[in-house]
Amino acid sequence: MISMYRLLEQINSPDDLKALKSHEVKLLAEEIRRFLVDSVSKTGGHLASNLGVVELTLALHTVFDTLNDKIVWDVGHQSYVHKILTDRRKQFHTLRQYKGISGFPKRYESPHDHFDTGHSSTSISAALGMASGRDLNNERHSVVAVIGDGALTGGMAFEALNHAGQSKKNMIVILNDNEMSISENVGGLSNYLNRIRTNTVYSKVKGDVEHLINQIPGIGKSVARTAEKAKDCIKYFFVPGILFEELGFKYIGPIDGHNYNELCKVLKSCKNISGPVLIHVMTKKGKGYSLAEKHPDKFHGVNPFKIDTGKPISSSNSISYSDVAGNTLVQCGEENNKVVAITAAMPAGTGLTDFAKRFPKRFFDVGIAEQHAVTFAAGLAAEGYRPFFAVYSTFLQRAYDQVIHDVCLQNLPVTFLIDRAGLVGNDGETHHGSFDISFLSPIPNLTIVAPKDGVELEEMIKYTLQQNGPVAIRYPRGTAVTIEDPTKNEIVKGKGEVLYGAGNDVLIMAVGHMNSSALTICKKLEEKNIHATLLNPRFIKPIDEDMIIKYAKKHKRIYVMEDNAYIGGYGVQVQGLLNKHKIFKEVHGISLPDEFIEHGDVNTLYKLYGMDEDELLQKIVDDFTGKSFKNIVITR
Repeated sequence: MISMYRLLEQINSPDDLKALKSHEVKLLAEEIRRFLVDSVSKTGGHLASNLGVVELTLALHTVFDTLNDKIVWDVGHQSYVHKILTDRRKQFHTLRQYKGISGFPKRYESPHDHFDTGHSSTSISAALGMASGRDLNNERHSVVAVIGDGALTGGMAFEALNHAGQSKKNMIVILNDNEMSISENVGGLSNYLNRIRTNTVYSKVKGDVEHLINQIPGIGKSVARTAEKAKDCIKYFFVPGILFEELGFKYIGPIDGHNYNELCKVLKSCKNISGPVLIHVMTKKGKGYSLAEKHPDKFHGVNPFKIDTGKPISSSNSISYSDVAGNTLVQCGEENNKVVAITAAMPAGTGLTDFAKRFPKRFFDVGIAEQHAVTFAAGLAAEGYRPFFAVYSTFLQRAYDQVIHDVCLQNLPVTFLIDRAGLVGNDGETHHGSFDISFLSPIPNLTIVAPKDGVELEEMIKYTLQQNGPVAIRYPRGTAVTIEDPTKNEIVKGKGEVLYGAGNDVLIMAVGHMNSSALTICKKLEEKNIHATLLNPRFIKPIDEDMIIKYAKKHKRIYVMEDNAYIGGYGVQVQGLLNKHKIFKEVHGISLPDEFIEHGDVNTLYKLYGMDEDELLQKIVDDFTGKSFKNIVITR
């Protein structure tokens, strides 16, 4: 049987690629696209972005030696082709699976991966650091940063461009322009790039002027200066700003990012240019798979799907926490014209699509710019509006200073809808929301809440509109569960609730969605004649001192369940409270360890870290019956 990957199966290293002829590379690109669609349809992952960079990646590996030359992939979700070409094709069935290869570049994974990435807008800074280190070491290898037009909206990218242009270091920045980040790009930079893309007159006239200057024999310095000024006048007339050249870069482009031969020619010439170079490459996100070309946003990050239809293999009609947040904001927006919603280039991922359609003038997509988003929200709040910034937990880390100084210091009524709190699964270390309780808890004026289910999330969002200061609501990825709560206690600031009370043997406090597992555990403990009480704190800050002290005194053993890092988590705060009041009992912290959590599906990871229902039940039973408790123990 003839393999559908005849050429691809011959490629085990970039050296194998360099032996191919030009027409074979074109066939190889087609095979790679088929391989990507087939593989990602089974494992899930980032598809559209990788389909768009096939020829670019092939050209990079043809021109550069990635065991010596350094390539930094911004964000890194477009590095699949790079991985395929660097001897990881046979492992691709393990992509983003537990103990499999990562969906992002990892230095531990291959000597061809020179920098770990996962968040946006970091590549130029890292590449400039590498170029500076190279020069200090008197080495001569090339350094290349590959950044998308969406990632270029991040302020850090411009800080790096400014520094690189001033430093005059030899380095190449490739602007992979597909007119998309995850959703459609917005803002002035996007408009600026669009003018460059469409202005063929500028490129021709600029080239003609340069050619004319070069043809003048024995040109004097004054004439040369005059000619250069004339060239600049033409340049500014046709493309206002010439942003990259003004920052100190030699700008080349736009060029066709799917023309392998042209890419190789440009890359080879740029290796010999002194100083920083920016190559503007035009690509099509999703190229080669019609469904991804038509809907690149939907195929940015996908679960396993059917290739012929593009539909998920396991579909569900369940409502996610993101959906609950988005639907609730629409309700609030209808009732209150001061409610505004903000996203950093992720309206669909955070559930804001309907709000954007219903209230376009009160919806703001600021691009991949979390720092700006937070201070922008603060400005809106200062003008009497009620901004809701919906953001993944891991991305809020990028705006920590702005949360402290621009929102909380002024006690402004900004609500942070912290999506994907806790473990998120297959994207791994850079995407887990493992730290938000720890980094937000020390900030004065900030109220932090965690809903036990979808109903409570809706109530908490509405509750924030009654508050005069900042509030952070953390909730997980996935289906919004519903927990039967016969008490139906009204949300009162700083007050939790008793979800289950059957005795004085074991006290469990469960943060947010972990109440669902905790409730099941309590009922199973009762079957084993171990009587438990379950507290839903609701408020991580301010902590419900009265409730915790009251029930801590009554129970023999105390457990705190949270999907946050142990250090600085809710369990540590509970232990500190008890110590303060001289209630000397051990608090068993069931939380995430002091390490970065690898990629893998959430259920596997919860089991691995002893946080699934069966593991927790057995640990509590073993502890109660005198057997060793193996998870983290916080001692006084």
